[in-house]
Amino acid sequence: MTAEFPFFVYGTLRPGEVNHTLFLRGRTAAEEPARLPDALLYDGPGYPYAVQHPGSEIVGELVTPAPGAYGRLLAELDRLEEYHGPHRPLNVYDRVRRDAVRADGTRTPAWVYLAAPLLARRLRESGTEIPGGDWLGRRRRT
Repeated sequence: MTAEFPFFVYGTLRPGEVNHTLFLRGRTAAEEPARLPDALLYDGPGYPYAVQHPGSEIVGELVTPAPGAYGRLLAELDRLEEYHGPHRPLNVYDRVRRDAVRADGTRTPAWVYLAAPLLARRLRESGTEIPGGDWLGRRRRT
């Protein structure tokens, strides 16, 4: 059984983005600003990738599914993020438990989708970092 942690979202699942509308609208009990420490954000083909990186942080939201919606939502997000299970070679993202930091500074365990190891290595070598770790903020800079 998978622990029912909230999700830390940082890209197209954030409020106002396309996948928030498709997957999360009307299916959450709470959405609040949060940060993910020790992660770096890279630009992708219409969506970002988060990669483990000590000393950096990314900006996003902590999303708590509505009562009764957890199992189905987890399965749908795993499909969206091309997560097939722990350490599977076809994973685009790995779903991992990390501590997210709420606006008041408290930490809470959350699920987050990080780029799978091979992709993460390519991103570190030649990816385009998103300044400030904020997917939504990239529009304000361009």
